[in-house]
Amino acid sequence: MRITNISTHETTYTCNVYYIRGDWNSLDNVNTLIDVGRDKEILNSLLLYSGGVGKCRVEQVILTHSHFDHAGLLNSIRQEFNPRVCAFSPFLAGVDHYLSDREVLQAGDGKLEVIYTPGHSNDSVCLLAAEEGVLFAGDAPIIVRSGDETYEKGFLTAMERICAHEIKTVYFGHGNPMTERCNEHLQDSLRIVRQNVR
Repeated sequence: MRITNISTHETTYTCNVYYIRGDWNSLDNVNTLIDVGRDKEILNSLLLYSGGVGKCRVEQVILTHSHFDHAGLLNSIRQEFNPRVCAFSPFLAGVDHYLSDREVLQAGDGKLEVIYTPGHSNDSVCLLAAEEGVLFAGDAPIIVRSGDETYEKGFLTAMERICAHEIKTVYFGHGNPMTERCNEHLQDSLRIVRQNVR
């Protein structure tokens, strides 16, 4: 699984947009975007990458949630590449497949498990590539530093599922990925969430 953040040259406020391809770009890999952002420069960035011979550059889009900075470019991506669009929200226009908790999707040459993670929004999901030890967190507040907030039980359930895995890298919706001591930070966060469940 090759993961590239293609939103590093943004010209307007947007989220991180992750482009997932297989290690060898074989025909059975599924070229996938995690979120699409809202900056049209992302379309130009995609043109710098090969999706593989005879394959569309973007075959699938998975949205972590429907906020505009994560989904604003969806219509343009659909017009340019005609991908299958997957999202948890039943209210977002242009979705081909509505996700369910624990569903597993192919992305690149790997598998992503959907973890419903309410809190930031009612349609937030994290996406776990357990074999690679990779978590795409979107804007879910999975790194908690203080007990000033309260959390709903559904968020605690999601945190417990995430913390049951060996996580090597967390890709956030904004900012740099976490590549060190991920499990330690997640376990610390889980302890705080458990103490502050509504």
